[in-house]
Amino acid sequence: MESPFPVLPAQPAPFLLGWPSILDRIREALAERDEAIYLVGGAVRDALLRRPIHDLDFATDGDGRRIAKRIADRLEGAYYPLDAERRVGRAIVQHESQEYVIDVAAFRGLSLLADLSGRDFTLNAMAVALDGQMQTILDPLDGLQDLRQKRLRRCSPNSISDDPIRALRAVRQSVALGLHIEPETRADLRRFGPGISGVSPERVRDEFMTILGGPRPHGALRILDALGLLSLILPEIEAMRGIEQSLPHIHDVWEHTLNVVERLYGILMTISPARTEESAADGALGMVVYLLDRFRSQLQAYVERPLPNHRSVQSLLILSALLHDCAKPLTRSVADDGRIHFYEHEIRGAELAEERAFALRLSNEEAVRLATIVRHHMRPMMLRETAALSRRALHRFWRATGEAGVDVCLLTMADYLGMVGVTLVLQDWIAYLEVVGSLLDGYFNQRDTVVAPQPLLTGRELMDKLSLPPGPAIGRLLTALSEAQASGDISSAAEALALAQFLQHLPKAQDAEGDDGADGITPASPRT
Repeated sequence: MESPFPVLPAQPAPFLLGWPSILDRIREALAERDEAIYLVGGAVRDALLRRPIHDLDFATDGDGRRIAKRIADRLEGAYYPLDAERRVGRAIVQHESQEYVIDVAAFRGLSLLADLSGRDFTLNAMAVALDGQMQTILDPLDGLQDLRQKRLRRCSPNSISDDPIRALRAVRQSVALGLHIEPETRADLRRFGPGISGVSPERVRDEFMTILGGPRPHGALRILDALGLLSLILPEIEAMRGIEQSLPHIHDVWEHTLNVVERLYGILMTISPARTEESAADGALGMVVYLLDRFRSQLQAYVERPLPNHRSVQSLLILSALLHDCAKPLTRSVADDGRIHFYEHEIRGAELAEERAFALRLSNEEAVRLATIVRHHMRPMMLRETAALSRRALHRFWRATGEAGVDVCLLTMADYLGMVGVTLVLQDWIAYLEVVGSLLDGYFNQRDTVVAPQPLLTGRELMDKLSLPPGPAIGRLLTALSEAQASGDISSAAEALALAQFLQHLPKAQDAEGDDGADGITPASPRT
């Protein structure tokens, strides 16, 4: 029988590894034990890359659940048994204002060597014994050399076939860490990666959304597409290929979509704390800095606030960019003059986006938000055609979009840049950014007066004062009063009541206009 303590290739770390101080507390908590415990996987890799370490994975020849519970108890954290068969436990603890997720698993196989050999990629198959100073790397598969060579290599010929989700992980890590995928591994990704169709939607969702929320998602998407994997996750993209568009579009629908994703990521980097001087070197992004930087801190806070299940705003935004034109193949028409139109593609696209969200097992909140972004991504472009944005137009935009209007503003800038490409006219871009700036100013600075003013009358008060029963008429009156208040036409309960009395006697067709019925935007407006 293979010993659980085989002699493994070991070497001193190439430099002094800076481990987080929580490891000292874990070592103290586990000082009295019989099991061998090793820090493995991403934490070792990230220490060698001098990257921040947030999650800790341990492998042991004992029961991982029992060890994880001891860590949780000693560090006053929470404990979760994850997998009884594999004896995996999780502790979640707070240390120095940071949350750490600590997973402890029994060896896969009879030894540490078997455990490391069964992992995905060699750079994730290094270990450090929890004893001692933790400056010696156990590296049986030459992961450190692969890391030096910036190479992503599978641990064994069975690595991808054993778990096809590793194909998505390979793409994510290659882009995030700047690695090239070595030929045999790439061949396996192409051969066995389609096996993700048989993997649970939740696992595919988690890997895919992490890719979208990570660095350079446009690069990762192109790799996934080249490997034939992207259409297995988003079947909608197949119909988008080769669908021509009229000017000012310079790309077909699919290439336009990928350019929008790239531009959206550039905009997110421009408003992020990671912005560099090079960010503004791009003329289009430089104007974003010049005209919209007054909202930078507010936009940062918005983007950094996590979605349900700790997914990122960026991931949902990038997904909305991927799907914003997904209904164009279904709505394409050609006019007598040869011009191509996609009337109401955003309406049908919102339906498809919501369906895809549920197929990916996103939350209801995420599905609604995604559909809202896609449904209204054309709105700012239509507002650009008006002479000036009225308070009423601002109110209607935010009433229709809610908080997702911020996402719409971010996406619409990327959509514009992806549409015109190298034909960008700076003055037109400035005019468009001014529209976006007005919308953002309404949301961040005029919320109480324009976006969502405190109602002057409640629905109950309207029913009592006008002797009206509950029903749609009350909702229409409240909408009309809200618009009049936002535009400055009324400012008191008495004025609101007088307007309501006047409006209640109008035919329904003359009542408050719908969400798309103001300032040059109508449901019948051409959408290209």
